[in-house]
Amino acid sequence: MFMWIIKRDLLLAVRRQADVLTTLFFFIIVVSLFPLSVGPEMNMLRTMAPGVVWVAALLASMLSLGRMFSNDYLDGTLEQMLLSPQSLSLLVLGKASAHWLVTGVPLVLMAPVLGIQYDLSGEALLVLTAALLLGTPVLSLIGAIGAALTLGLRGGGVLVSLLVLPLYIPVLIFGAGAVEANMSGMEFDAHLSLIGAFLLVSGVFAPWAAASALRVSLE
Repeated sequence: MFMWIIKRDLLLAVRRQADVLTTLFFFIIVVSLFPLSVGPEMNMLRTMAPGVVWVAALLASMLSLGRMFSNDYLDGTLEQMLLSPQSLSLLVLGKASAHWLVTGVPLVLMAPVLGIQYDLSGEALLVLTAALLLGTPVLSLIGAIGAALTLGLRGGGVLVSLLVLPLYIPVLIFGAGAVEANMSGMEFDAHLSLIGAFLLVSGVFAPWAAASALRVSLE
């Protein structure tokens, strides 16, 4: 059932390519506009690059959170999932995994290319990619909780942003901090380890919390 959910959501994403491309283009535009507005000062660009890329990835990930459950809620598929004998937490984990594959993976792949605009070294680009690879699944898992809590509410897109943004801040701090530590010649393993710990904790508790929120929203 877990794999079926992922395959189903990936197939729907292929049929709705505009939603996927909107998230990716938003990320590209935001990251690319900063060098144009700041100017060609390389030291300043290198300093601000980790924060800019991470903030852009965070905002791009939030763009599609409202669609994680809404389409299934509108056509009744979500109610059928709730009535199925399968664990709802497992189904939520599948939906969050599909969301990461559709939105998070393209951001991770595009980040090193955009990082060249900021004159980042090859090692800094690798650290940036590793941090995003660990951090973007956390964004999808935490976002699943917010999407479930605001399901069916008017103005849910604004509410989900207000709910999940404070929970995203630790991932943002340590993700950008890993790249900054590498550029300063310091050890960055601790930052990546903490992001990995966030991933493990969110992988265990976020599906359960989102499943509970879905039951409340559908009652």
